[in-house]
Amino acid sequence: MKKKQLSDEIRSWGYRIVDRIADYYEHIEEYPVRSQVEPGDLLKQLPSEAPLQGESLEQILQDFDRMILPGITHWQSPKFFAYFPANSSLPSLLGEMLTAAIGAQCMKWETSPAAAELEQRMMEWLRNLAGLPSFFEGVIQDSASSSTLCAILTAREKYSSWNINASGFSGKPVYRVYCSEEAHSSVEKAVKIAGIGRENLVKLPVDEAYRLDPAALKEAIVKDRTMGYTPLCVVVALGTTGSTAIDPLPEVADICSKENIWLHVDAAMAGSALILPEYRWMIHGMEKADSIVFNPHKWLFTNFDCSAYYVKDRAALVNTFAILPEYLRTRVQGKVNDYSDWGIPLGRRFRALKLWFVLRYYGLEGLQQRLREHISMAAWFENMLRNDPCFEILAPRTMNLVCFRLHSTTAGDEDELNRINERLLQEINKTGKIYLSHTKLKGRYTLRLVVGQTYTEQRHVEEAWEVIRSIAKQLTA
Repeated sequence: MKKKQLSDEIRSWGYRIVDRIADYYEHIEEYPVRSQVEPGDLLKQLPSEAPLQGESLEQILQDFDRMILPGITHWQSPKFFAYFPANSSLPSLLGEMLTAAIGAQCMKWETSPAAAELEQRMMEWLRNLAGLPSFFEGVIQDSASSSTLCAILTAREKYSSWNINASGFSGKPVYRVYCSEEAHSSVEKAVKIAGIGRENLVKLPVDEAYRLDPAALKEAIVKDRTMGYTPLCVVVALGTTGSTAIDPLPEVADICSKENIWLHVDAAMAGSALILPEYRWMIHGMEKADSIVFNPHKWLFTNFDCSAYYVKDRAALVNTFAILPEYLRTRVQGKVNDYSDWGIPLGRRFRALKLWFVLRYYGLEGLQQRLREHISMAAWFENMLRNDPCFEILAPRTMNLVCFRLHSTTAGDEDELNRINERLLQEINKTGKIYLSHTKLKGRYTLRLVVGQTYTEQRHVEEAWEVIRSIAKQLTA
Protein backbone atom coordinates (compact mmCIF):
# COMPACT_ATOMS: atom_id res chain seq x y z
CA MET A 1 0.00 0.00 0.00
CA LYS A 2 1.41 3.38 -1.00
CA LYS A 3 2.04 6.05 1.64
CA LYS A 4 -0.80 8.35 0.52
CA GLN A 5 -3.21 5.42 0.28
CA LEU A 6 -2.29 4.30 3.79
CA SER A 7 -2.81 7.75 5.30
CA ASP A 8 -6.17 8.06 3.56
CA GLU A 9 -7.26 4.67 4.90
CA ILE A 10 -6.17 5.60 8.41
CA ARG A 11 -8.15 8.83 8.26
CA SER A 12 -11.24 7.18 6.82
CA TRP A 13 -11.39 4.25 9.23
CA GLY A 14 -9.83 6.11 12.14
CA TYR A 15 -12.64 8.65 12.17
CA ARG A 16 -15.20 5.86 12.04
CA ILE A 17 -13.58 4.00 14.92
CA VAL A 18 -13.38 7.15 17.03
CA ASP A 19 -17.08 7.75 16.34
CA ARG A 20 -17.80 4.19 17.49
CA ILE A 21 -15.78 4.72 20.65
CA ALA A 22 -17.65 7.96 21.38
CA ASP A 23 -20.98 6.21 20.77
CA TYR A 24 -19.92 3.37 23.05
CA TYR A 25 -19.27 5.71 25.96
CA GLU A 26 -22.43 7.70 25.23
CA HIS A 27 -24.55 4.55 25.47
CA ILE A 28 -22.47 2.43 27.86
CA GLU A 29 -25.08 2.59 30.63
CA GLU A 30 -27.57 0.87 28.31
CA TYR A 31 -25.50 -2.34 28.10
CA PRO A 32 -25.85 -5.10 30.71
CA VAL A 33 -22.83 -4.45 32.93
CA ARG A 34 -21.95 -8.14 33.15
CA SER A 35 -22.14 -10.05 29.89
CA GLN A 36 -25.29 -12.17 29.73
CA VAL A 37 -24.02 -14.79 27.26
CA GLU A 38 -23.61 -18.48 28.04
CA PRO A 39 -20.35 -20.47 27.79
CA GLY A 40 -19.56 -21.36 24.19
CA ASP A 41 -21.88 -18.78 22.60
CA LEU A 42 -19.11 -17.02 20.71
CA LEU A 43 -17.32 -20.23 19.76
CA LYS A 44 -20.47 -21.41 17.99
CA GLN A 45 -20.40 -18.28 15.80
CA LEU A 46 -16.70 -18.26 14.95
CA PRO A 47 -15.43 -20.29 11.98
CA SER A 48 -13.12 -23.13 12.94
CA GLU A 49 -10.40 -21.87 10.56
CA ALA A 50 -8.97 -18.47 9.65
CA PRO A 51 -10.17 -17.01 6.32
CA LEU A 52 -8.23 -17.88 3.18
CA GLN A 53 -8.73 -14.45 1.68
CA GLY A 54 -8.91 -11.05 3.32
CA GLU A 55 -12.22 -9.60 4.46
CA SER A 56 -13.37 -5.98 4.52
CA LEU A 57 -13.09 -3.83 7.62
CA GLU A 58 -16.78 -3.08 7.17
CA GLN A 59 -17.64 -6.76 7.63
CA ILE A 60 -15.23 -7.12 10.54
CA LEU A 61 -16.81 -4.19 12.37
CA GLN A 62 -20.29 -5.56 11.77
CA ASP A 63 -19.21 -8.86 13.29
CA PHE A 64 -17.64 -6.98 16.20
CA ASP A 65 -21.05 -5.48 17.00
CA ARG A 66 -22.90 -8.74 16.41
CA MET A 67 -20.57 -11.25 18.07
CA ILE A 68 -18.05 -9.52 20.34
CA LEU A 69 -19.96 -6.79 22.18
CA PRO A 70 -22.59 -9.18 23.61
CA GLY A 71 -19.77 -11.15 25.23
CA ILE A 72 -18.11 -8.13 26.83
CA THR A 73 -18.42 -7.28 30.51
CA HIS A 74 -18.28 -3.50 30.56
CA TRP A 75 -15.52 -2.55 33.01
CA GLN A 76 -15.84 1.12 32.03
CA SER A 77 -19.54 1.25 32.90
CA PRO A 78 -20.18 3.64 35.80
CA LYS A 79 -22.34 0.85 37.26
CA PHE A 80 -19.39 -1.55 37.49
CA PHE A 81 -18.83 -2.19 41.22
CA ALA A 82 -17.12 -5.61 41.08
CA TYR A 83 -13.58 -6.78 41.88
CA PHE A 84 -11.28 -3.75 41.85
CA PRO A 85 -11.61 -1.27 38.98
CA ALA A 86 -9.56 -1.41 35.77
CA ASN A 87 -10.05 2.17 34.76
CA SER A 88 -9.71 4.05 31.55
CA SER A 89 -10.14 7.78 30.94
CA LEU A 90 -10.08 10.17 28.02
CA PRO A 91 -6.38 11.08 28.32
CA SER A 92 -5.38 7.46 28.86
CA LEU A 93 -7.41 6.32 25.87
CA LEU A 94 -5.78 8.93 23.63
CA GLY A 95 -2.33 8.02 24.89
CA GLU A 96 -3.03 4.35 24.27
CA MET A 97 -4.14 5.10 20.71
CA LEU A 98 -0.84 6.88 20.02
CA THR A 99 1.07 4.00 21.62
CA ALA A 100 -0.67 1.57 19.29
CA ALA A 101 0.05 3.78 16.28
CA ILE A 102 3.74 4.10 17.11
CA GLY A 103 3.98 0.35 17.75
CA ALA A 104 7.36 0.61 19.45
CA GLN A 105 9.12 -2.29 21.16
CA CYS A 106 10.67 -0.51 24.14
CA MET A 107 13.00 -3.17 25.49
CA LYS A 108 16.17 -1.00 25.52
CA TRP A 109 16.89 2.72 25.73
CA GLU A 110 18.22 2.60 22.18
CA THR A 111 15.08 0.98 20.76
CA SER A 112 13.10 4.10 21.82
CA PRO A 113 14.98 6.63 23.99
CA ALA A 114 11.85 8.69 24.70
CA ALA A 115 10.04 5.63 26.05
CA ALA A 116 12.83 4.83 28.51
CA GLU A 117 13.31 8.38 29.72
CA LEU A 118 9.60 9.13 30.00
CA GLU A 119 9.18 5.96 32.07
CA GLN A 120 12.00 7.03 34.36
CA ARG A 121 10.47 10.45 34.93
CA MET A 122 6.91 9.12 35.35
CA MET A 123 8.12 6.76 38.05
CA GLU A 124 9.69 9.73 39.80
CA TRP A 125 6.46 11.74 39.50
CA LEU A 126 4.40 8.87 40.93
CA ARG A 127 6.89 8.21 43.73
CA ASN A 128 6.72 11.83 44.80
CA LEU A 129 2.93 12.04 44.47
CA ALA A 130 2.60 8.96 46.70
CA GLY A 131 5.08 10.23 49.29
CA LEU A 132 7.46 7.29 48.92
CA PRO A 133 11.07 7.73 50.08
CA SER A 134 13.27 9.33 47.42
CA PHE A 135 15.71 6.40 47.36
CA PHE A 136 13.12 4.15 45.70
CA GLU A 137 13.54 3.67 41.95
CA GLY A 138 10.65 2.52 39.80
CA VAL A 139 9.77 0.59 36.67
CA ILE A 140 6.42 -0.07 34.99
CA GLN A 141 5.45 -3.74 35.07
CA ASP A 142 2.37 -5.30 33.50
CA SER A 143 0.68 -6.21 36.79
CA ALA A 144 1.09 -6.42 40.56
CA SER A 145 1.37 -10.19 40.15
CA SER A 146 4.50 -9.79 38.01
CA SER A 147 5.86 -7.19 40.44
CA THR A 148 5.43 -9.50 43.42
CA LEU A 149 7.16 -12.27 41.49
CA CYS A 150 10.02 -9.87 40.71
CA ALA A 151 10.31 -9.00 44.41
CA ILE A 152 10.49 -12.65 45.51
CA LEU A 153 12.95 -13.57 42.77
CA THR A 154 15.16 -10.60 43.67
CA ALA A 155 15.05 -11.53 47.35
CA ARG A 156 15.95 -15.12 46.43
CA GLU A 157 18.98 -14.02 44.44
CA LYS A 158 20.21 -11.35 46.83
CA TYR A 159 20.09 -13.66 49.84
CA SER A 160 21.67 -16.54 47.94
CA SER A 161 24.47 -14.27 46.63
CA TRP A 162 23.13 -14.82 43.09
CA ASN A 163 23.96 -18.54 43.26
CA ILE A 164 20.49 -19.86 42.43
CA ASN A 165 20.43 -18.06 39.10
CA ALA A 166 23.83 -19.56 38.42
CA SER A 167 23.48 -23.13 39.60
CA GLY A 168 19.90 -23.75 40.67
CA PHE A 169 18.44 -24.74 44.02
CA SER A 170 20.54 -27.86 44.57
CA GLY A 171 22.01 -27.88 48.06
CA LYS A 172 20.60 -24.46 48.91
CA PRO A 173 18.59 -23.46 52.03
CA VAL A 174 14.87 -24.01 52.24
CA TYR A 175 13.46 -20.51 52.01
CA ARG A 176 10.23 -19.36 53.63
CA VAL A 177 7.89 -16.58 52.51
CA TYR A 178 5.26 -15.05 54.82
CA CYS A 179 1.96 -13.27 54.22
CA SER A 180 -1.46 -13.05 55.84
CA GLU A 181 -4.22 -15.52 55.05
CA GLU A 182 -5.99 -12.60 53.32
CA ALA A 183 -3.07 -11.86 50.96
CA HIS A 184 -3.60 -11.95 47.21
CA SER A 185 -3.26 -15.29 45.40
CA SER A 186 -0.39 -13.82 43.36
CA VAL A 187 1.90 -14.39 46.35
CA GLU A 188 1.22 -18.13 46.24
CA LYS A 189 1.69 -18.16 42.47
CA ALA A 190 5.00 -16.30 42.84
CA VAL A 191 6.49 -18.76 45.34
CA LYS A 192 5.54 -21.60 42.99
CA ILE A 193 7.12 -19.98 39.95
CA ALA A 194 10.22 -18.92 41.93
CA GLY A 195 10.90 -22.55 42.86
CA ILE A 196 10.43 -21.91 46.56
CA GLY A 197 7.34 -24.13 46.68
CA ARG A 198 3.84 -23.43 47.95
CA GLU A 199 4.52 -25.54 51.03
CA ASN A 200 7.04 -22.90 52.06
CA LEU A 201 4.52 -20.09 51.94
CA VAL A 202 3.46 -19.40 55.52
CA LYS A 203 -0.02 -17.87 55.69
CA LEU A 204 -0.46 -16.06 58.98
CA PRO A 205 -3.66 -15.39 60.93
CA VAL A 206 -5.37 -12.00 60.89
CA ASP A 207 -7.06 -9.89 63.54
CA GLU A 208 -10.71 -8.85 63.69
CA ALA A 209 -10.06 -6.24 60.97
CA TYR A 210 -8.43 -8.88 58.72
CA ARG A 211 -4.91 -7.43 59.20
CA LEU A 212 -1.78 -9.55 59.51
CA ASP A 213 -0.86 -10.32 63.13
CA PRO A 214 2.76 -9.19 63.79
CA ALA A 215 3.05 -11.42 66.85
CA ALA A 216 2.16 -14.45 64.72
CA LEU A 217 4.77 -13.39 62.16
CA LYS A 218 7.48 -13.10 64.80
CA GLU A 219 6.53 -16.50 66.24
CA ALA A 220 6.57 -18.14 62.78
CA ILE A 221 10.03 -16.75 62.00
CA VAL A 222 11.48 -18.02 65.29
CA LYS A 223 9.90 -21.43 64.76
CA ASP A 224 11.20 -21.70 61.19
CA ARG A 225 14.76 -20.77 62.16
CA THR A 226 14.63 -23.43 64.88
CA MET A 227 13.57 -26.00 62.28
CA GLY A 228 16.40 -25.05 59.94
CA TYR A 229 14.42 -22.97 57.45
CA THR A 230 15.66 -19.64 56.11
CA PRO A 231 13.13 -16.78 56.30
CA LEU A 232 13.38 -14.92 53.00
CA CYS A 233 10.52 -12.49 52.38
CA VAL A 234 7.42 -11.02 54.01
CA VAL A 235 4.61 -9.66 51.83
CA VAL A 236 2.54 -6.97 53.51
CA ALA A 237 -0.82 -5.98 52.03
CA LEU A 238 -1.90 -2.37 52.03
CA GLY A 239 -5.46 -3.05 50.96
CA THR A 240 -6.23 -6.77 50.79
CA THR A 241 -8.38 -7.91 47.89
CA GLY A 242 -11.14 -9.25 50.12
CA SER A 243 -11.68 -6.23 52.37
CA THR A 244 -8.92 -3.62 51.72
CA ALA A 245 -7.49 -4.39 55.14
CA ILE A 246 -4.26 -2.48 55.84
CA ASP A 247 -1.57 -4.69 57.37
CA PRO A 248 0.45 -3.00 60.18
CA LEU A 249 3.49 -1.94 58.17
CA PRO A 250 5.49 -0.25 60.96
CA GLU A 251 5.48 -3.33 63.20
CA VAL A 252 6.20 -5.74 60.35
CA ALA A 253 8.93 -3.47 58.99
CA ASP A 254 10.68 -3.50 62.37
CA ILE A 255 10.58 -7.30 62.45
CA CYS A 256 11.96 -7.62 58.91
CA SER A 257 14.71 -5.09 59.62
CA LYS A 258 15.86 -6.92 62.74
CA GLU A 259 15.64 -10.34 61.09
CA ASN A 260 17.23 -9.23 57.77
CA ILE A 261 14.23 -10.35 55.70
CA TRP A 262 13.11 -8.79 52.41
CA LEU A 263 9.90 -6.78 52.89
CA HIS A 264 7.61 -6.39 49.88
CA VAL A 265 4.54 -4.15 50.09
CA ASP A 266 1.55 -5.07 47.92
CA ALA A 267 -0.58 -1.93 47.60
CA ALA A 268 -2.05 -2.85 44.21
CA MET A 269 -5.33 -0.92 44.51
CA ALA A 270 -5.05 1.07 47.72
CA GLY A 271 -1.64 2.49 46.85
CA SER A 272 -3.30 5.06 44.61
CA ALA A 273 -4.87 6.57 47.75
CA LEU A 274 -1.38 7.58 48.88
CA ILE A 275 -1.79 10.72 46.77
CA LEU A 276 -4.25 11.79 49.50
CA PRO A 277 -2.45 13.20 52.56
CA GLU A 278 -5.12 11.65 54.81
CA TYR A 279 -3.99 8.16 53.71
CA ARG A 280 -0.22 8.62 54.07
CA TRP A 281 -0.44 6.83 57.42
CA MET A 282 -0.53 3.59 55.44
CA ILE A 283 3.19 3.85 54.59
CA HIS A 284 4.59 4.73 58.00
CA GLY A 285 7.67 2.50 58.18
CA MET A 286 8.05 2.38 54.40
CA GLU A 287 11.70 3.44 54.66
CA LYS A 288 12.46 -0.06 55.98
CA ALA A 289 10.74 -1.85 53.09
CA ASP A 290 12.62 -3.25 50.09
CA SER A 291 9.93 -2.99 47.42
CA ILE A 292 6.38 -1.78 46.83
CA VAL A 293 3.86 -2.07 44.00
CA PHE A 294 0.66 -0.22 43.19
CA ASN A 295 -1.39 -0.09 40.01
CA PRO A 296 -2.33 3.17 38.29
CA HIS A 297 -4.47 0.90 36.08
CA LYS A 298 -6.71 0.19 39.07
CA TRP A 299 -7.55 3.57 40.58
CA LEU A 300 -5.62 6.27 38.74
CA PHE A 301 -7.62 6.21 35.50
CA THR A 302 -4.88 4.66 33.36
CA ASN A 303 -5.67 1.82 30.96
CA PHE A 304 -4.56 -1.67 31.89
CA ASP A 305 -1.69 -2.52 31.95
CA CYS A 306 0.35 -0.11 34.08
CA SER A 307 1.80 -1.35 37.39
CA ALA A 308 4.27 0.84 39.29
CA TYR A 309 6.98 -1.25 40.98
CA TYR A 310 9.62 0.36 43.21
CA VAL A 311 12.77 -1.08 44.75
CA LYS A 312 15.26 0.22 47.27
CA ASP A 313 18.16 -1.79 45.83
CA ARG A 314 18.14 -1.21 42.09
CA ALA A 315 21.35 -3.19 41.61
CA ALA A 316 19.81 -6.30 43.16
CA LEU A 317 16.84 -6.07 40.77
CA VAL A 318 19.00 -5.62 37.68
CA ASN A 319 21.46 -8.33 38.72
CA THR A 320 18.55 -10.75 39.07
CA PHE A 321 17.16 -10.21 35.57
CA ALA A 322 19.88 -8.76 33.34
CA ILE A 323 21.24 -10.92 30.55
CA LEU A 324 23.28 -9.53 27.67
CA PRO A 325 23.65 -11.58 24.49
CA GLU A 326 25.65 -9.93 21.74
CA TYR A 327 22.56 -8.91 19.77
CA LEU A 328 21.36 -6.75 22.70
CA ARG A 329 24.63 -4.87 23.28
CA THR A 330 24.46 -1.14 22.61
CA ARG A 331 26.84 1.83 22.74
CA VAL A 332 25.09 3.31 25.79
CA GLN A 333 25.16 0.16 27.93
CA GLY A 334 25.43 1.12 31.61
CA LYS A 335 24.75 4.81 30.98
CA VAL A 336 20.95 4.60 30.73
CA ASN A 337 18.06 2.57 32.09
CA ASP A 338 17.45 -0.48 29.92
CA TYR A 339 14.14 -1.53 31.47
CA SER A 340 14.20 -4.99 29.93
CA ASP A 341 16.75 -5.70 32.69
CA TRP A 342 14.28 -4.65 35.39
CA GLY A 343 11.77 -7.48 34.99
CA ILE A 344 10.88 -10.77 33.35
CA PRO A 345 10.04 -10.04 29.69
CA LEU A 346 12.49 -8.68 27.13
CA GLY A 347 9.72 -7.06 25.08
CA ARG A 348 8.02 -4.02 26.60
CA ARG A 349 5.14 -1.75 25.63
CA PHE A 350 5.35 2.04 25.78
CA ARG A 351 3.20 2.18 28.93
CA ALA A 352 4.56 5.47 30.25
CA LEU A 353 2.89 7.52 27.51
CA LYS A 354 -0.69 7.02 28.71
CA LEU A 355 0.39 7.64 32.30
CA TRP A 356 2.01 10.93 31.23
CA PHE A 357 -1.24 11.95 29.54
CA VAL A 358 -3.27 11.09 32.67
CA LEU A 359 -1.04 12.85 35.21
CA ARG A 360 -0.90 16.00 33.10
CA TYR A 361 -4.61 16.03 32.19
CA TYR A 362 -5.93 15.65 35.75
CA GLY A 363 -3.06 17.07 37.78
CA LEU A 364 -2.68 16.10 41.42
CA GLU A 365 -5.70 18.12 42.53
CA GLY A 366 -7.96 16.57 39.90
CA LEU A 367 -6.90 13.04 40.85
CA GLN A 368 -7.36 13.77 44.55
CA GLN A 369 -10.84 15.18 43.95
CA ARG A 370 -11.97 12.08 42.04
CA LEU A 371 -10.63 9.64 44.63
CA ARG A 372 -12.26 11.57 47.45
CA GLU A 373 -15.57 11.50 45.57
CA HIS A 374 -15.31 7.71 45.26
CA ILE A 375 -14.55 7.34 48.95
CA SER A 376 -17.47 9.63 49.85
CA MET A 377 -19.87 7.59 47.69
CA ALA A 378 -18.70 4.37 49.35
CA ALA A 379 -19.29 5.98 52.74
CA TRP A 380 -22.84 6.90 51.66
CA PHE A 381 -23.53 3.30 50.64
CA GLU A 382 -22.10 2.03 53.92
CA ASN A 383 -24.43 4.38 55.80
CA MET A 384 -27.43 3.01 53.90
CA LEU A 385 -26.49 -0.49 54.97
CA ARG A 386 -26.04 0.54 58.62
CA ASN A 387 -29.53 2.01 58.69
CA ASP A 388 -31.20 -1.06 57.21
CA PRO A 389 -31.66 -3.96 59.67
CA CYS A 390 -31.75 -6.47 56.80
CA PHE A 391 -28.04 -6.02 56.12
CA GLU A 392 -24.81 -6.23 58.07
CA ILE A 393 -21.33 -4.90 57.33
CA LEU A 394 -18.66 -7.59 57.54
CA ALA A 395 -15.41 -5.60 57.49
CA PRO A 396 -14.26 -2.09 58.35
CA ARG A 397 -14.37 0.26 55.35
CA THR A 398 -10.92 1.75 54.85
CA MET A 399 -11.63 3.61 51.60
CA ASN A 400 -13.86 2.75 48.61
CA LEU A 401 -14.82 -0.91 49.24
CA VAL A 402 -17.83 -1.96 51.31
CA CYS A 403 -18.18 -5.60 52.41
CA PHE A 404 -21.67 -6.67 53.45
CA ARG A 405 -24.31 -9.38 53.39
CA LEU A 406 -28.02 -9.86 53.72
CA HIS A 407 -28.82 -10.93 57.27
CA SER A 408 -31.87 -13.12 56.92
CA THR A 409 -33.72 -14.10 60.09
CA THR A 410 -35.11 -17.15 58.26
CA ALA A 411 -31.67 -18.69 57.77
CA GLY A 412 -31.15 -21.69 59.98
CA ASP A 413 -27.35 -21.51 60.13
CA GLU A 414 -24.29 -19.93 58.51
CA ASP A 415 -24.33 -22.33 55.58
CA GLU A 416 -27.91 -21.36 54.77
CA LEU A 417 -27.03 -17.69 55.13
CA ASN A 418 -24.16 -18.20 52.71
CA ARG A 419 -26.49 -19.80 50.18
CA ILE A 420 -28.98 -16.92 50.48
CA ASN A 421 -26.25 -14.35 49.84
CA GLU A 422 -24.83 -16.31 46.95
CA ARG A 423 -28.29 -16.32 45.40
CA LEU A 424 -28.63 -12.60 46.13
CA LEU A 425 -25.44 -11.90 44.19
CA GLN A 426 -26.53 -14.07 41.28
CA GLU A 427 -29.90 -12.34 41.05
CA ILE A 428 -28.32 -8.89 41.25
CA ASN A 429 -25.86 -9.60 38.45
CA LYS A 430 -28.50 -11.33 36.36
CA THR A 431 -30.37 -8.02 36.04
CA GLY A 432 -27.46 -6.48 34.13
CA LYS A 433 -28.18 -3.18 35.90
CA ILE A 434 -25.10 -3.35 38.16
CA TYR A 435 -22.23 -5.76 38.72
CA LEU A 436 -20.93 -6.89 42.12
CA SER A 437 -18.45 -9.58 43.13
CA HIS A 438 -17.90 -11.55 46.33
CA THR A 439 -15.36 -13.05 48.68
CA LYS A 440 -15.46 -15.07 51.89
CA LEU A 441 -14.38 -13.50 55.18
CA LYS A 442 -13.95 -15.98 58.01
CA GLY A 443 -16.12 -18.41 56.05
CA ARG A 444 -18.94 -15.90 55.54
CA TYR A 445 -20.15 -15.27 51.97
CA THR A 446 -19.50 -11.56 51.51
CA LEU A 447 -20.76 -9.20 48.82
CA ARG A 448 -18.29 -6.51 47.73
CA LEU A 449 -19.23 -3.12 46.30
CA VAL A 450 -16.29 -1.05 45.06
CA VAL A 451 -16.79 2.57 44.01
CA GLY A 452 -13.87 3.26 41.72
CA GLN A 453 -14.91 3.47 38.10
CA THR A 454 -13.81 6.71 36.44
CA TYR A 455 -17.26 8.03 35.57
CA THR A 456 -19.33 6.74 38.50
CA GLU A 457 -21.61 9.35 40.02
CA GLN A 458 -23.72 9.43 43.17
CA ARG A 459 -26.83 8.51 41.14
CA HIS A 460 -25.19 5.24 40.07
CA VAL A 461 -24.49 4.25 43.68
CA GLU A 462 -28.06 5.15 44.61
CA GLU A 463 -29.31 2.95 41.77
CA ALA A 464 -27.11 0.12 43.01
CA TRP A 465 -28.60 0.44 46.48
CA GLU A 466 -32.14 0.28 45.07
CA VAL A 467 -31.35 -2.82 43.00
CA ILE A 468 -29.74 -4.59 45.98
CA ARG A 469 -32.52 -3.68 48.41
CA SER A 470 -35.30 -4.62 45.98
CA ILE A 471 -33.89 -8.09 45.24
CA ALA A 472 -33.12 -8.67 48.92
CA LYS A 473 -36.79 -8.00 49.75
CA GLN A 474 -37.89 -10.48 47.12
CA LEU A 475 -35.62 -13.18 48.54
CA THR A 476 -36.76 -12.65 52.12
CA ALA A 477 -40.48 -12.19 51.38
